[in-house]
Amino acid sequence: MRLSSFLALFRPALPLILGLSLGCSLSLLMVSWTQGDTDDSCGDELGNGRLFMGKGEAQRDSRDGAGDEDFQPRIVPYHKDPNKPHKKVLRTRYIHTELGIRERLLVGVLTSRATLNTLAVAVNRTVAHHFHRTFFFTGLRSPKVPHGMTVVAHGDDRPVWLMYETVRHLHQHYGSDYDWFLLAQDDTYLQADRLSELVGHLSAGQDLYMGRAEEFIGGEEKARYCHGGYGYLLSRSLLGRLQPHLDTCRNDILSVRPDEWLGRCIIDYLGLSCVEVHQEMTYRYFELGKNADPEREDSTQFKNAFTVHPVSEPNLMYRLHKRFSQIELEWTYLQIQQLQTQINNLSDLTPEGKAGVTWPIGINPPFKPRTRFEVINWEYFTEEHIYSCVDSSPKCEMRGADRADVNAILEIAVERLNERYQPQLRFRKRRLLNGYRRFDPTRGMEYMLDLALEAYTQKGHSQVIAKRVNLLRPLSAVEIIPMPYVTEATRVQVILPVTAQDQDYVSNFLDMYVMNTLDTHDNVLLTFLFIYDPFDAQRVSQTDVFAGIKAMIGEVEKRYGDVKIPWISVKTEVPSQVKLMDIISKKHPVDTLFFLASVWTEVNADFLNRCRMNAISNWQVFFPIHFQEYSPAVVYRDQQPSAASSSFASESLRDGHFDRHVFDEACFYNADYMTARTKMAADILDNEELLESMDVYDIFVRYSGLHVFRAVEPALIQKYVRRTCNPRFSEDIYHRCVLSNLEGLGSRSHLAMALFEQEQANST
Repeated sequence: MRLSSFLALFRPALPLILGLSLGCSLSLLMVSWTQGDTDDSCGDELGNGRLFMGKGEAQRDSRDGAGDEDFQPRIVPYHKDPNKPHKKVLRTRYIHTELGIRERLLVGVLTSRATLNTLAVAVNRTVAHHFHRTFFFTGLRSPKVPHGMTVVAHGDDRPVWLMYETVRHLHQHYGSDYDWFLLAQDDTYLQADRLSELVGHLSAGQDLYMGRAEEFIGGEEKARYCHGGYGYLLSRSLLGRLQPHLDTCRNDILSVRPDEWLGRCIIDYLGLSCVEVHQEMTYRYFELGKNADPEREDSTQFKNAFTVHPVSEPNLMYRLHKRFSQIELEWTYLQIQQLQTQINNLSDLTPEGKAGVTWPIGINPPFKPRTRFEVINWEYFTEEHIYSCVDSSPKCEMRGADRADVNAILEIAVERLNERYQPQLRFRKRRLLNGYRRFDPTRGMEYMLDLALEAYTQKGHSQVIAKRVNLLRPLSAVEIIPMPYVTEATRVQVILPVTAQDQDYVSNFLDMYVMNTLDTHDNVLLTFLFIYDPFDAQRVSQTDVFAGIKAMIGEVEKRYGDVKIPWISVKTEVPSQVKLMDIISKKHPVDTLFFLASVWTEVNADFLNRCRMNAISNWQVFFPIHFQEYSPAVVYRDQQPSAASSSFASESLRDGHFDRHVFDEACFYNADYMTARTKMAADILDNEELLESMDVYDIFVRYSGLHVFRAVEPALIQKYVRRTCNPRFSEDIYHRCVLSNLEGLGSRSHLAMALFEQEQANST
């Protein structure tokens, strides 16, 4: 049987798209066609019916006092009065502050001391991270506040008092920062994406009190209040108008229910009633029955709900979240299929016709290189080996993430083939004949697999066939990760450990430091750490091995009168990086930004700025990979290096490599180091030799919990030097040092040429 169809694979845990030879799949584009005058709805209930309502439903919006008028912009002309003196304009730090751009939605969850660690935690874990800000308001704070939650305690457990303080707090602290405020109880499940989509369609310039409308006790008046169990929206303008009346409402309005008290206050002093429909948008909710099972709820009202109430226990909250996540996935897959069909049908109207549709449908076409230098290489692999290695080896064992990636796509390919052709055919993988993959930055990771498959028919016959399949792991929506604010004005404290064997290189380090920091008045300080072995320490009063370096420091301080370069003397047999940093850390404030350097480092402004930007307090530490020049004796042999090659211009990067085995240079904050060392204290009690077996990099990886950023740094260039590897260090550190010396001799071509010339010389 010939396989000629195309499959589109979408899976939450592993989003892959599969095609056989060619195919069709996902779309990120939606096209809607409206022709003529019609009252028919353009979308079905699943795809488009969650937020918008029909005309008949819109006519029932009789309780909306704001009407359908939207905000009208007004042009304010600028006239400069020549008679008035010029005033300096003070600009804000962020443009959205100057333009008055606010965030859309802030969520406040009303909880209590009894449910803060149960239901409130469930709300926080399920939906809080989908909102911009979520606050939990309680009367009395629990002895132990849950981690990762912003809890505001008002000091009184009375429900009406809690509501009063919550509304006052929101207006006072966030009234000018957000357009909408959502208040809900902790026994309410919130569908975060739909609520965010709802407020995105509402005009923020109108007074609005929106939720599930409830009659007051007695039911004599037409005004309604919003039931707190299902949550309700308050606009920023309504909150501002309500603020002056809160104290009066607290004293004059008697009510047991906080939501009824707030509704009465809004009705009496602002004349607004709770509405469920506004600007053709409906606030949808669902009342959960007793002993209800979310997995069995299949009604349209449940599927379209923004909020669900009441939720009696945390486990039910998690089950609801799972159920709604499944519903969202089903909607997403259905929309993808509909969009693919639309694109495929509309392709007949394009100049290219059907031939212009690329596989998968909706994904960008493959990148077309304009020159041979832009061609994206394919990596060849099998189930055991990959033929594109980091160290330029022709063949290396497949392990780690690469092996997991290949195993996953093989499993998915066979699984989707079986889904496509069962029950007529059933496939079982025999082996992978050939595998190719490449990363296309415009689409994602592409795979091309030649599979040996054993195909079984319904009658039990089998045959081994070879088939090529194409797969694509598409790039999803790019997510901007929020990062703390950093600045290039931060002071950098350079720490330079020096041993007796390294002092010959200090002169060059000091010259570059003076030229690149002191002459340019950069905000950098330098501290020397002189490491004496026990023998030199005993003779320091007669002969100081670091006397020459101290004299050079004195000359620099004399030349720059306002510069002081301190030094610290340490006696140790094993100069462990961690022991040295323990000494330095105690002598500096916790907010100090350290740059741990080596005597071969050449400090420059470009790297110092990247050190400031990449080291983020309580977030990230930076371990740069410096560029190491190859040995001149191997690279140039009997030839003299040219002036261009000996300079530190960009072309000098051709005669060296990025040394991945050295972790001597590091940028981090003192507070982060102290925190990691505190967590390490318990392990040191059991094993005192642990300090000598670890370096600062290991400390941060094992004990900090921070993001350890390891990246190549082209501005950090070192000349060739053969390091002295101390066997007293751990086996891992010693092994890295030996590898660094070996790989730093030269590239494979340099070494091959040196051996070739040596063999020629020996033969003659």
